[in-house]
Amino acid sequence: MEYKTRVGKPSFTPDNITALEADEVFVFGSNLGGFHGGGAARVAFRNFGAEWGKGIGLYGQSYAIPTMQGGVDTIKPYVDQFIEFAKANADKFFFVTRIGCGIAGFDDADIAPLFARAMEIENVCLPRTFVNEISRLRAL
Repeated sequence: MEYKTRVGKPSFTPDNITALEADEVFVFGSNLGGFHGGGAARVAFRNFGAEWGKGIGLYGQSYAIPTMQGGVDTIKPYVDQFIEFAKANADKFFFVTRIGCGIAGFDDADIAPLFARAMEIENVCLPRTFVNEISRLRAL
């Protein structure tokens, strides 16, 4: 399956997002308690409407995916929930950051496979490192 985002949108999530269009959403790794003190969570809280104390789902122009509660197996259900949400909200365009690959301490190889199904959704934009890892795994 080829990775392709919506026409007129970037092919990969930019490394540094400082502004969003009205239909765009910043997808970031959070903790279940919604304490958005560092990394992309802090950016989401300061710039894109993430709410303190809310660590899952859509708030403003941000979508929180918990990554700090355990291993990859505990993150997967939240990623699956996000993918279904993105499918149901085709009017929005989602920029997925390298969730879990900062403060949470995971590698792209750990997290990227969780987003494999998202490569088939035109309104989800993934980091280049995730796309490269998913493509590598599919080639095996």
